[in-house]
Amino acid sequence: MVTIAKKQKEIQAMVDKTKRYDLKDAVSILKKAPKAKFDESMNVDIDLNIDAKAVTQPIRGTVSLPHGTGKKVRVCCICKGEDEKKAQESGADFVGSSDLVAKIAGGWCDFDVAIATPDMMKDLSKLGKVLGPKGLMPNPKSGTVTTDVAKTIKEIKAGKIEYKMDKQAGIHVSVGKISFDENKLYENARDFITAVISANPSVAKPGAIASIAVSKTMGPGMKLELGEFKR
Repeated sequence: MVTIAKKQKEIQAMVDKTKRYDLKDAVSILKKAPKAKFDESMNVDIDLNIDAKAVTQPIRGTVSLPHGTGKKVRVCCICKGEDEKKAQESGADFVGSSDLVAKIAGGWCDFDVAIATPDMMKDLSKLGKVLGPKGLMPNPKSGTVTTDVAKTIKEIKAGKIEYKMDKQAGIHVSVGKISFDENKLYENARDFITAVISANPSVAKPGAIASIAVSKTMGPGMKLELGEFKR
């Protein structure tokens, strides 16, 4: 029986902490590393040389991963009228208007993403204290306030993810499962990193990125060669 400590030692032996890896090589190592008893996630961590308090334009956005995340995403759609039917047909897990708002106001948050139509924003103002701290509040900038619920739901279900810089000037997301084909993991990570840089001028500036690292849930973590992602 291989103990967790032994696995960690095997993983650490595979990684040179002084090296900066090409993304393809890093993904290859993650795939070869000892596996946990569950399907681990592959994570991308971008640390920025930016004063988070001084940023006037929030560094946030969405990226459609070409191969999805491997996770079942539970979508809650707050809408009314004809949009409710469209949301149900598009695969939303929970659909409703004032009834759903009341349920969420009572503390229910058993979903991963909440979207809403603009005509429900007045009702949504009641939910800021519940959804805000959990990062679930629908927002036009992240595309979760939409006039096209069908398109938005399908994109989220297919692998569209949201990212946002935290108070420590970091961006951290999961871009797939270790069980994915190696090339799919590479393409998901590559597309995510290049999309973040392309969509945010302050991130694209020379020296703005301190480091980019990839890891899996139980390790290892490897820093990447930044030159690979220069525009």
